[in-house]
Amino acid sequence: MSVHLCFSLVFSLFQAVQSSTVYNITASRPLDQNQTLVSPSQIFELGFFTPNGPGKQYVGIWYKNMTPSKVVWVANRDKPLGDTDRSASLVIGGDGNLKLLDKQQNSVWSTNVMAKSNYSAAVLSDFGNLVLQDGSANEMWQSFDEPTDTLLPNMKIGVNAKTGKKLNLVSWKGKDDPSFGSFVLGITSETPPQGFVWNGSSPYWRSGPWDKSKFIGIPNMSSTYLNDYDLPQNIDQGTSYFNFNNYNNSFFGYFFISSEGSTKLDIWSDGWSTYWEAPAPTNHCDIYGTCGPFGVCDPFSSTMCRCLKGFKPRSDEEWNRGNWSGGCLRETELNCQKSQRAAASTTMRKDVFWQMKQMKLPDSTDYMSSVADEEGCQSWCLGNCSCLAFSFVDGIGCMVWSRDLLDIQQFSMEGEDLFIRLAAADTGAPTRTILIVSLSTLSLIMLFGAGISVCGPSRWRGKFRTMEVRKLLRSGDTANRSEESIAVRKEQMKQDDAPELVVYDLDSIILATDNFDAKNKLGQGGFGPVYKGKLNDGKEIAAKRLSSNSGQGIAEFKNEILLISKLQHRNLVRLFGCCTEGDENILVYEYLPNKSLDTFLFGLSHSLKNLFLLLTKPDSKEREKLSWGIRFGIVQGVARGLLYLHRDSCLRVIHRDLKLFSGYMSPEYAMGGIFSEKSDVYSFGVLMLEIISSKKNTSLDYPGQHLNLLTYAWHMWCEGRGFDLLDEAIANTFSPLEVMRCIQLGLLCAQDHAADRPNMSAVVLMLSGQSDLPQPKQPTITFHSSTTHEVQIQSQEEKMLSRNTITITMVEGR
Repeated sequence: MSVHLCFSLVFSLFQAVQSSTVYNITASRPLDQNQTLVSPSQIFELGFFTPNGPGKQYVGIWYKNMTPSKVVWVANRDKPLGDTDRSASLVIGGDGNLKLLDKQQNSVWSTNVMAKSNYSAAVLSDFGNLVLQDGSANEMWQSFDEPTDTLLPNMKIGVNAKTGKKLNLVSWKGKDDPSFGSFVLGITSETPPQGFVWNGSSPYWRSGPWDKSKFIGIPNMSSTYLNDYDLPQNIDQGTSYFNFNNYNNSFFGYFFISSEGSTKLDIWSDGWSTYWEAPAPTNHCDIYGTCGPFGVCDPFSSTMCRCLKGFKPRSDEEWNRGNWSGGCLRETELNCQKSQRAAASTTMRKDVFWQMKQMKLPDSTDYMSSVADEEGCQSWCLGNCSCLAFSFVDGIGCMVWSRDLLDIQQFSMEGEDLFIRLAAADTGAPTRTILIVSLSTLSLIMLFGAGISVCGPSRWRGKFRTMEVRKLLRSGDTANRSEESIAVRKEQMKQDDAPELVVYDLDSIILATDNFDAKNKLGQGGFGPVYKGKLNDGKEIAAKRLSSNSGQGIAEFKNEILLISKLQHRNLVRLFGCCTEGDENILVYEYLPNKSLDTFLFGLSHSLKNLFLLLTKPDSKEREKLSWGIRFGIVQGVARGLLYLHRDSCLRVIHRDLKLFSGYMSPEYAMGGIFSEKSDVYSFGVLMLEIISSKKNTSLDYPGQHLNLLTYAWHMWCEGRGFDLLDEAIANTFSPLEVMRCIQLGLLCAQDHAADRPNMSAVVLMLSGQSDLPQPKQPTITFHSSTTHEVQIQSQEEKMLSRNTITITMVEGR
């Protein structure tokens, strides 16, 4: 039970034991201090209370028979009664208003209804609404129109922009002080509206815009326990009101703004518990404007704040001290600003847009109701130099920003695409760049688990080196090139902003590998064999000889090498260079002599296949060599490697073939050929479960009706028998907390819907125990075996993309 729910209140409900209850207040029947007014089904109760023992008295409404008591409305919050005022009462006055009278019969609080009625009555509904009715039971006044700090179901908060009337929640001053606090929760009148918390007059937190079903700045709002939200906006009348429904009191819950400024959703289930809270206690990025103008807040990053692409800190000194409130400044003037000053005849390059995914969009947007699609939104923004960014959101439409971009946050899941306007010189690479890297290159160079050997940790910490261009890349029909051609190619490489590569001639590779002698063969992958070799200078290499049916053309091979060479990470094997002559396409890597790492030497896909051989050995003593510590290290290494490819490298790379065994892929990839970072996350989740259990996901020998490892793991986890999933070979040497965390995280990563999966930055934090794990949903689509259906999908995909295709899209205005 959450401590904050107690509010440090020891409610001296004077009538707790001896009080009598009434069901209405009339002119002839006032409410005294020894009585309470209850709702028909006795869900809510109204009466006198003192927040912290003897002292100040208030009249309020609370949930009846629910401990600890939660006061949801207070009448006289700014005019408390004295604790000696035992003759105070709540009465219907001669003018028909409901009034709170002190012992001198002075009015402390009143409903202040102008229309008079001689037959007024006050009743309390089962929704917690205190209603003043006239003689015909028509509503004259209701407490729902004068909220305090709590939003109950079927109640509303919002604003009427034309009249200026606001229905806001105002926090208590303290946990035991119902008087007005400094935090205010309300709904803005802008289009689209958003929820806002102010600390006095300063913004403190915001929900992001409303998309007709949810606030897009609150991840997972659509999947919360209470999902019947509504925020109708009537632009003609100027009204925007938010509410959530509770038909037939099917649950007990409420939103409220705490004295510390947190907006919370509490639900009753054998006690009050907080289901959702913002700002989240551990997420400083929820605080409004933490990183200042043009700054991005990422709670999963080691440095919480960073500048947008093309921007730099306004003050390096303040930034280094952890004071990011000053924000960032643009590094390069926009091209459109230059063109406004240039002569009419001058031709200037157009600005471009840098795409950011899974973002909490900035504050202070302008809604473009006349723009129908994303292309039109981009075109409008590109044509207006004051437009700094745009986003097109389903359920909202086109939003643009012409003021400082403030309160931007990087989410781990959900969020929206934000396009930042930049001068072309600031991009450093084409925008909206996604690199779908072939197995012939990326899988060969990726050694994710630094120190994932069977015998011990690796001493290797290789990084890419800057190398000279010894020769120009040569294709089969152009073995001899002129000096002019060489110069042109060098200039092209400079324009591509590529590092200089070593380009080997075929003769040197043949000599190094003894003409690809079988005794030098290190392994065989799906795209060709790998040979050990030694160059004339004594350097040992591993040469990957791509097979002629790899499906990759020379141009694609060259381009891919240039792009892959930009990836730098301590868990990536060094790419020395390449050779392309005639029909030969060869990749040259460093050779790792550490025998303990030989089985993991040639990249992730190949390494995992070798790992599979160890995991599936029938001899449990052999599998014991892969202790839990080693397996957990592998999982962490793969996670960090994927995080680098997805987020930290200069290119965003999707691996697309992360697996121990054949026969599974994410549902959206298998069924529709759609792949994204979340496709890798899905594969990673299944990979984790396979490493834990030493079983194939597609095996059909699981007990009961479980079709595969994923469904089996789900049921074991739900039944509290997660340890039954663990490979029995290491059942006596494992960390229970790490194992259970990995199982839950594996299920979370392998959710059916991509939006439900975390991204790799969140996964890394979850593995380290620095972040809580959400509850996964039951899998429905669990695996896709190598059936005719999958083969057809792969065949169709290969028609669209060669195995080694690089997909790059440049976003520019037409």
